[in-house]
Amino acid sequence: MAEELDMTRIPQHIAITMDGNGRWATERNKPRSYGHQAGVDTVRRITSECVRLGVKFLTLYTFSTENWNRPSDEIAALMGLVLTSLEDEIFMKNNVRFRVIGDMARLPEEVQKKLRETEEHTAKNAAMTMVVALSYSARWEIAKAMREIVAEHQANSSEPLRPEMITEEVISEHLETNFMPDPDLLIRTGGELRISNYLLWQIAYSELYFCDTYWPDFNEQDLQKAIASFQSRQRRFGKTEKQVEEKENN
Repeated sequence: MAEELDMTRIPQHIAITMDGNGRWATERNKPRSYGHQAGVDTVRRITSECVRLGVKFLTLYTFSTENWNRPSDEIAALMGLVLTSLEDEIFMKNNVRFRVIGDMARLPEEVQKKLRETEEHTAKNAAMTMVVALSYSARWEIAKAMREIVAEHQANSSEPLRPEMITEEVISEHLETNFMPDPDLLIRTGGELRISNYLLWQIAYSELYFCDTYWPDFNEQDLQKAIASFQSRQRRFGKTEKQVEEKENN
């Protein structure tokens, strides 16, 4: 499959909803935490493969704001897994920069500290940026951006905030993801066909790819298959097929 990919058309930003860890474990009569641990191993493999293929940004939906409603023992296991997985030297071995987006204030202080340390430790790595969406939801992010826009205007101007001041560019600048381009490709594993409050603003023109494979079983070949599907599509961004073809031929 890798040999069939057009290496000049690799998506620069891939976002993934890593779904199916719990169901994968349940089908094996294991606790859900066992599935989350297996999912970390998949993260390592997929990160390495993305670097090899030349992907520049990989954003992983790790824990949503809605996930705080899960059983306390599962949340505790997930937080512990965050700490242990960040010990992995995959970032340095693959020259990967680590970033995190989400409502960090809700995380345990120990986790917040480890996240900051990992960001600092990997800040100069340049092959790819791995972004972990942790305690994140798109609605929270957009509401937070609106509050910041109003607060900044009030702090810097005595004039009222006029409606025309709220542009798409201004909103994008205040989103958690303002340091990277929007996703070219969004992958969701686990068989569910929904977005689940993930990067709602940013995926306006992303190509969507859903598969039944649970995240712990998702491998390099599955990633390549998703990229091949992406490459088979024509991205028009509101234009006609003829307009896109004319631009490509010029």
